[in-house]
Amino acid sequence: MFTIPGAMAFADWSLLLLRLVLALVFGTSGYNHLRHPKERSASIGMSVPFTVFLGTAESAGAMGLAVGIMAPWAALGLTFLMLGAIYKKIAEWKTGFWGEKSMGWHYEVLLITMNLVIVTMGPGRYSL
Repeated sequence: MFTIPGAMAFADWSLLLLRLVLALVFGTSGYNHLRHPKERSASIGMSVPFTVFLGTAESAGAMGLAVGIMAPWAALGLTFLMLGAIYKKIAEWKTGFWGEKSMGWHYEVLLITMNLVIVTMGPGRYSL
């Protein structure tokens, strides 16, 4: 296996950066769900209460990732949300992997992969 000498010294910093990026993505998404739930629910084809649930779940997951409290569980929960988003895009919207105008489900696959790194590796040393 090829590794860059000394790279493992930065593993905890990399996990922190990954957690913070994921927290930013999910936090802003959750905030948008909660800020205008009626408009957001119409755009995603879900009920207002379910949209509020999504916003709350994404916001809570983002907070867990940001501070590292129960980060693997937060990442697992966010993974399930992304699996639901992929299902909706494939089964209901009939969207392909790349989709049209960035509406494909490739983005969700990347977020799932990033979350699974946190699930399997843990939050790293820089967490509460």
